[in-house]
Amino acid sequence: MSDILLHEVKDKTEIITFNNPEKLNVLSDQMLELLTKALEKASRNSETKVVIIKSTGKAFCAGHDLKQMQKARNSSDKGLGYFKDLFNRCSKVMLAINKLPKPVIAEVQGIATAAGCQLVATCDIAVASKNASFGVNGVNIGLFCSTPMVALSRNISRKKTFEMLVTGDFLNAYQANEAGLINHVTEENELENKSKEIASKITEKFKRVVKIGKEAFYKQAEMSLEQAYEYTANVMAENMIYEETNEGISAFIEKRTPEWTE
Repeated sequence: MSDILLHEVKDKTEIITFNNPEKLNVLSDQMLELLTKALEKASRNSETKVVIIKSTGKAFCAGHDLKQMQKARNSSDKGLGYFKDLFNRCSKVMLAINKLPKPVIAEVQGIATAAGCQLVATCDIAVASKNASFGVNGVNIGLFCSTPMVALSRNISRKKTFEMLVTGDFLNAYQANEAGLINHVTEENELENKSKEIASKITEKFKRVVKIGKEAFYKQAEMSLEQAYEYTANVMAENMIYEETNEGISAFIEKRTPEWTE
């Protein structure tokens, strides 16, 4: 990976780090490409069970690279082709996180704005230091955050999302926690420990169960109530015939630790 994005594996955990603090870890063309490759690699790695996305510097991610976007205006179509491609590429990254067969944790130490806020909302779990803040403030520069609102409106209430979108106002970490955008608020020096604590709990679980659970979680959320119950009943029935599930239930009844191979 390039120096602006770091990727390492520790204790069955993939750690992806934005490392371009001078540019507030923006999702430039290069950063999007590197993040896409890192997520693909994490998806293929059968040895890991969870992914953490974090950043260096004061900002978690300040959204897209506005200077890079402005340069695209010099083309004959005023940049329309580039802009469509950019937002499609970014959307594919968000969908890749959603479809990744293992949980993804956002570890947010600073500002997360526009597509950066979208990224936090897209991750399955998010923890933040008390110094973090969250906004979809494109409206302040004449660009409505239409793609970020997709993930944001699926995390917090519609009215709160719309207010943020049309005012450009930010949520501090405690407000974001109360709204449901993030799971935990920590002191700055405890942030890494908190994300590792959650990751550690996930790595203790049977991997295939977490995989089917994540997939079912997002599928059922888009269904009607009847469809969701029919679908999840089938998922649970298939889950029950796993040999590992038999072992897990037997261990619980026998009051012992399950012996899983993964």
